[in-house]
Amino acid sequence: MNLHSGTYYWPMTFPDAPTYPALEEDLSCDVLIIGGGSSGAQCAYYLADTNLDVVVIEKGKIGSGSTSTNTAIIQYSGEKMFTDLINTFGGDYIERHLQLLKEAINEIEAASKNVTIDCEFERRDTLYSASSTEDVEKLRKEYEFLKKYNFELAFLTKEEIEAKYPFSREAAIYSYDDAEVNPFKFTHALLDYAAKKGIRVFENTEMNGHHYDEEQGKMIISTKGKHSIQARYVIFAAGYEGMDIKKEKKASFVSTYTVTTNPVEDFSDWYNRTLIWETARPYLYMRTTKDNRIIIGGLDDNTTSPEDRDSKLIYKKNKLIEEFNNMFPTIKVQPEYYLTAFYGGTLDGIPIIGQYEEYPNSYFLLAFGDNGTVYSQMLARIIVKEIVTGNCSDLALYLQERPLLNKA
Repeated sequence: MNLHSGTYYWPMTFPDAPTYPALEEDLSCDVLIIGGGSSGAQCAYYLADTNLDVVVIEKGKIGSGSTSTNTAIIQYSGEKMFTDLINTFGGDYIERHLQLLKEAINEIEAASKNVTIDCEFERRDTLYSASSTEDVEKLRKEYEFLKKYNFELAFLTKEEIEAKYPFSREAAIYSYDDAEVNPFKFTHALLDYAAKKGIRVFENTEMNGHHYDEEQGKMIISTKGKHSIQARYVIFAAGYEGMDIKKEKKASFVSTYTVTTNPVEDFSDWYNRTLIWETARPYLYMRTTKDNRIIIGGLDDNTTSPEDRDSKLIYKKNKLIEEFNNMFPTIKVQPEYYLTAFYGGTLDGIPIIGQYEEYPNSYFLLAFGDNGTVYSQMLARIIVKEIVTGNCSDLALYLQERPLLNKA
């Protein structure tokens, strides 16, 4: 899959990242993780402190896929409001989903403190604003729902927003204790932690086939280097490229655009350097970085053609800068990095753990959605618990067939 094109900021922040060899022999292991991006690294992190023999393979370089384009805004809210999700899944379902999301953010923070590479994790508040007067009531209902479950947040009026920011919106939810992270460093930090615990990591090692050995009860994965890996369990954590291995009917794709600016000296007009996004679809979002750059993203386009996607990059880059200037006229910025990428979501707004008959003893980690880093942490934890203990009750929440929903 042609995932993205443009110029990339995150790899520039860690030019001396750890490297790993290519696979040069046949192997046997307990768990094989396919994919060396953030999802694979999060699985490896959780498996590192078990007694299982674990192998990770990545077809290119670690973090070179969608991890390099991930804006890594760490928050529990997603593209579909929880008040909308309740209509599909019910209150108990979404209450547990919310709890797991909150735990996942805490787990990301704990992991960032447990590794030796600085992941640039920083707690940030979020401003989620109404893009039109028609969205105010919907936003208020979302606020009241989240407040009921003891989330720390406030509902800001137009006057309160104008007192804090140089722009105006009719209303907004102000959420406390979301976060941001450097996804490229985070991925490398988790795999470095895992490798030091004995997990074997291989770059430039691409899967090109599989079969199941019923006698041994193992999946046999073959690589383009003509080697094979026998594994009791396989975790497919290949991100959007997992669709090249197994299509998932609940997944959907659009094209998205991102600009990373030059470093900025003065953020005095940007209240608390909050994460910023809005109710409009497609929406605009913004965050800052440790070295004082601004990441501006959004303006999603429904095209799934790489050529069409790429042809719009310069226009979208200029439009993103224009939108930022309209909101923050005193903060002068220039685009230093800009890219376009495919962005995946799910039709029902809930991420997926895929289990398919043709892939026995395997899990597809499909953390699709606009808070994918949080979804990845959550799903990785569930999958690893299922493998280690043989039973994780939360697994059924995210299986592709939604078995709990079907029983409702």
